Amino acid sequence: MALLESDVPIREVVTTDPEKAKALENDVRAKILDMLATEEMTIEEIHDELHRRGEEKAETTVRHHVNVLKDAGMVEIARLEEAGGGTRKYYKSNTRVFSYDLPEGADNNLAEAQSTASEELTALIETLYADHGTEIEAVAREMKPCEYCDTQHYEEFIVRELLNRALIELGESGTLDDVFSTEN
Repeated sequence: MALLESDVPIREVVTTDPEKAKALENDVRAKILDMLATEEMTIEEIHDELHRRGEEKAETTVRHHVNVLKDAGMVEIARLEEAGGGTRKYYKSNTRVFSYDLPEGADNNLAEAQSTASEELTALIETLYADHGTEIEAVAREMKPCEYCDTQHYEEFIVRELLNRALIELGESGTLDDVFSTEN
């Protein structure tokens, strides 16, 4: 007889490629992404800002972390400047990491909004699949299996990626800010 038996529903889905997941294993890298999301910075400026945030890291360590993020495709060189006979590199993040917990009671407060979102997303996904299912399935056939997963959910991953990219596009274009500012 089981001491506890519970149906455990999926509450979170993390979608990222293994290289990005590995890059985010270190909290200093998440801080660097946060800093570089709003402004371009040199290694020295990143080092100084990390120090201001309580992280005592050598510049070589900071350079290593930036290179890991760069290799994962999460940070890019935004600008090069001539400086003292050399070249100064300015880095910028192309990735935003949200690392929040919803406050207690948020599930109850947002239940109606989640219901609305689920209904609207169902209709959107049905339309998306009706109009672009062939392309989605073609991309799914080309995907490599997840190294951690026994069952593969390629189409679901692709749809989540499309929705995420659409939200990114709306955020970068200012559309989300416009919507949020008109609501307040």
